[in-house]
Amino acid sequence: MTRLEIIPIQGLPIINPGDDLIGMLGNCEEITSGDILVVTQKIISKAENQLVEIDPNDPLSHKPLVEKESVRILRRRGDLIISETKHGFVCANAGIDLSNVERGQAALLPEDSDRSAKRLRDGLNGQFGLDVGVIISDTFGRPWRKGLTDVAIGSAGIVPILDLRGEPDTFGREMQVTEVALVDELASAAELVMGKSAGIPVAIIRGGDPSWLGEGTVQNDLLRDPVDDLFR
Repeated sequence: MTRLEIIPIQGLPIINPGDDLIGMLGNCEEITSGDILVVTQKIISKAENQLVEIDPNDPLSHKPLVEKESVRILRRRGDLIISETKHGFVCANAGIDLSNVERGQAALLPEDSDRSAKRLRDGLNGQFGLDVGVIISDTFGRPWRKGLTDVAIGSAGIVPILDLRGEPDTFGREMQVTEVALVDELASAAELVMGKSAGIPVAIIRGGDPSWLGEGTVQNDLLRDPVDDLFR
């Protein structure tokens, strides 16, 4: 690999419940086999009708949804709740989002983002002959660090983690613990061309190593098992 390109897909319409994302993306001339598509959670949630009506005049009317969508509350501070979702994600407000949706609506996370990614990948392959990897991204905060970054909450057709244990480093020493969260790094890189307010919900990553394309899911490969979690 000598160069990695990140290409925003512009001109997609506002996504509504029931819209055919496979058809929209399959007709994008920019996409070719071997690409990795990074798709924001928001348009997946919209297309899958993961939208809930809330009181547009009450800025806290989505808070009962946070409780409902959480399996564990980790911290509360004022109106902010850090919780664990049924998917196993630890994030603010159970991932419920009020941005980039109609006033009076809240967007929930997809029921199963890995399944959503596989459905999109299989559809693009079956209907358009496009063999691509798919990452579904969302914006998360991080403990002990300021700022937000995009991470993968679902993937298909791409190896979630590059396991470099046993490989030599540049000095020939065998690496013991190095596992690179590939799908997270790609999701974060793609967000740089999509932005938060540019209306670009999909980006193409091109030029990746062919070994990146493979099997695995975020749920099975990226989430840490509770027995190995030092912070529980």
